[in-house]
Amino acid sequence: MSGRSAYEPVVLQITGMTCAACAARIEKVVGRIDGVEEISVNLALERATVALDESKVPLGRVIEKIIQLGFGATKQQMAAEDNHEAEQREFRRLQRTVLLSLLLTLPFVWAMAGHHGLSHAIWVPELLLNPYFQLLLATPIQFVIGFPFYVRAFQALRNFSANMDVLVVLGTSTAYFYSHYLTMRVSSMAAGEHSMHEMSMPLYFDSSAMILTIVLIGKWLEARAKQSTRSQLQQLHLLQAKTARVLRGSEELVVPAAEVRSGDMLVVRPGEKVPADGEIVEGRALVDESMISGESVPVEKKPGDAVTGGTVNQNGVLTIRSTKVGKETLVAGMIRLLEQAQSSKAPIQRLADKISGVFVPVVVGAAIATFFLWYLWLSPGVEGDALEKAIAVMLISCPCALGLATPTSILVGTGRAATLGILFKEGKTLERLSSADTIVLDKTGTLTTGRPEVTDVMAVDRSKEAFLRLVASAERYSEHPFGKAIVGRAAIDGITLSECSRFQIVAGRGVQAEVEGSDVWIGSSAWMQELGISLGLHQDRMQRLAKQGKSVLHVATGGKWIGAVALSDSIRTTSSQAVRRLQQQHGLEVVMATGDRQAAADAIAKRAGISSVYAERLPEEKLLLVQSLQARGRKVVMVGDGINDAPALAAADIGIAVRSGTELTQAAADIVLLRGDLNSIADAMRVSRKTIYNIRQNFAFSFCYNLVAIPFAAAGFMAPWMACTAMALSSVTVVCNALRLRRA
Repeated sequence: MSGRSAYEPVVLQITGMTCAACAARIEKVVGRIDGVEEISVNLALERATVALDESKVPLGRVIEKIIQLGFGATKQQMAAEDNHEAEQREFRRLQRTVLLSLLLTLPFVWAMAGHHGLSHAIWVPELLLNPYFQLLLATPIQFVIGFPFYVRAFQALRNFSANMDVLVVLGTSTAYFYSHYLTMRVSSMAAGEHSMHEMSMPLYFDSSAMILTIVLIGKWLEARAKQSTRSQLQQLHLLQAKTARVLRGSEELVVPAAEVRSGDMLVVRPGEKVPADGEIVEGRALVDESMISGESVPVEKKPGDAVTGGTVNQNGVLTIRSTKVGKETLVAGMIRLLEQAQSSKAPIQRLADKISGVFVPVVVGAAIATFFLWYLWLSPGVEGDALEKAIAVMLISCPCALGLATPTSILVGTGRAATLGILFKEGKTLERLSSADTIVLDKTGTLTTGRPEVTDVMAVDRSKEAFLRLVASAERYSEHPFGKAIVGRAAIDGITLSECSRFQIVAGRGVQAEVEGSDVWIGSSAWMQELGISLGLHQDRMQRLAKQGKSVLHVATGGKWIGAVALSDSIRTTSSQAVRRLQQQHGLEVVMATGDRQAAADAIAKRAGISSVYAERLPEEKLLLVQSLQARGRKVVMVGDGINDAPALAAADIGIAVRSGTELTQAAADIVLLRGDLNSIADAMRVSRKTIYNIRQNFAFSFCYNLVAIPFAAAGFMAPWMACTAMALSSVTVVCNALRLRRA
């Protein structure tokens, strides 16, 4: 049995959501369907991630249920460019609607000038004060431009829920129909001499028109701000090449990049993007890899070097054999992880979800109470005055800002992190990382370059060349940096490798294989002791090499020790700076855990500025170290790149894998660093803490806004159009505050 879960996540594009109550309603209803394990709706991205078992419930039923709730739902399968174009079309349509509504509302704004002290001197045409003319202007705004609000409000009420559209429809319809009633009552009066006097009574056509217009303007501003929040994701999509030059026999064909297959021979000319991840077969060139490494200086590439899709060939002609195409490329993986992080929901959002679920009914109740308070006591019998206060309460307290507080900040925060080469897999990782207090760093490939060099070769009973051939042949399939270094040394010395069979990695100990008909064991001295293999008279020399900070791999065959290889791995130039940042700027306790010998570990730790060192740790012992720190109440971050780090990465509160690590390591991690520079960890901490602080700012603003605004409106200090303006600006303020994270 594979152990694979039957629940598969599916991403749906949702349309028609207007506030947090909409998202909460979808989650509540769909989450009850048998076969749906989990659903997370992201208001900012207008997207839902549904984990379901299609053997119990087909995806079509989930989509049908969302449509019944009054929203649009489709499986997200369009290309990024198509999605972007669809968003642009919707934005332009909204822009046209706003302009039309604004044009019809301007006469009301002009007419209002005569009612205010500062602008009473402005001439107002008599026509603009005529109730029939106002009715003529307000009707298309209310029922043509405002028709989508009625549709969404009806669908929400039909499903026993309430959202922002319900508030808008209740408020504007009340103002419109009450004004319509007054106008018709005046027209039915027979006494002509009283008609003009009656017709001068306060009407609220201007309120209904301005409310709808301001809501639309707010939506337009919000949509424009949201486009800015998605810019990092769009930039990643733009990195991907649109076409590729593929060699078919002797012919060079230009095909869409999506048609490139693994193993194709690609030609990349100067100024062109590399269309897929691959290996250079022919040619030399400078390649701009700044989108991955962050370094502006181009890297010289030659045959045998790996290249990444999306990087730019600056000079020379390259022939590349594609190794990873389509969704397997690095850039596609970056896009996938970024979309996944931006679509997920942080735990901090739970409070907002609970409040949003009951917010609208509570607001409607508050508006009704406000009406009766004014009608019965504060302004007895004056229904127009009481109605105006109730409408203001309904309109000022929409939960839009509350719903946007978390997802918008996560959207921008994860996007900013991506530009720094930091990929968060889920939004909740941002929250967990901000509270971390201990970081455990692997040594080889993390603190060090991971590119060790062979410094000493000691052979017994055979020549160094024969010994190195045996060792390199046994290591030829190894992905460990030590194994690669040994194979590389053999290549430099011109040694031809022998066939290797029954290759096996023994985690935390070494490798074993069959070479030239003999079983070969390569690994630590502790493993040799476990195997019952004695080092003979050479232990003193091994200890001297270890004290120099070198890593010693012992070699045995036929149950006998036959020699050793010493390797030295240099510390990354930025490791000590990164450790200082983690300690001083973020207050983290930095620990090093490695499977290497104590002497080698101490030498690297001293140069990096780390005092807590745990050496000679097997994978299960690294796991136990993480668990022991957690048992002491520590929030642990584990950073590693090797397969032996995967268990500890999975157990830690946050696991961070460097890009050079194995696929298993990256799969077990919560964060992937595209750059080897450990300053990326400090950058991730900074982005995380700033994002959570930004979310708390948004929450504080949203809560305080409603706590102050609702009593303010109920007390009669705010006209409906002013309340609507405040509501729209609250959402825009939250989005703009989140956009500040782009400069983090």
